[in-house]
Amino acid sequence: MLNQYETVFIATPVLSEAQFKELVNKFRGVITENGGELVHEEDWGLRKLAYPIQKKSTGFYHLIEFKAPGELINTLETQYRRDERIIRFLTFRMDKYAVEYSIKKRANKQEKKLEE
Repeated sequence: MLNQYETVFIATPVLSEAQFKELVNKFRGVITENGGELVHEEDWGLRKLAYPIQKKSTGFYHLIEFKAPGELINTLETQYRRDERIIRFLTFRMDKYAVEYSIKKRANKQEKKLEE
């Protein structure tokens, strides 16, 4: 059975846009190559950090929502730790309420886009 997960990572702000896209593709690949299925993605862009991390005050944020077997999480987080460009990450398993909330949030975003 596949669980649904959400992972957010923060990449160092010194990356160019092309380097950041390559980094995102790397982690997409880790998920899909290990039996995962991408559900949704959001690029939050360059944001200010709440507190300095490794003497950096900003970072590129990216969210990936996916379905995967539990064993994939160890592989994914190992890849995060090995990559020097990642300064923070968080992965959690979504319960049914979190999944419903995420679906509603995406639907509301779509409605707002259509209204504009």
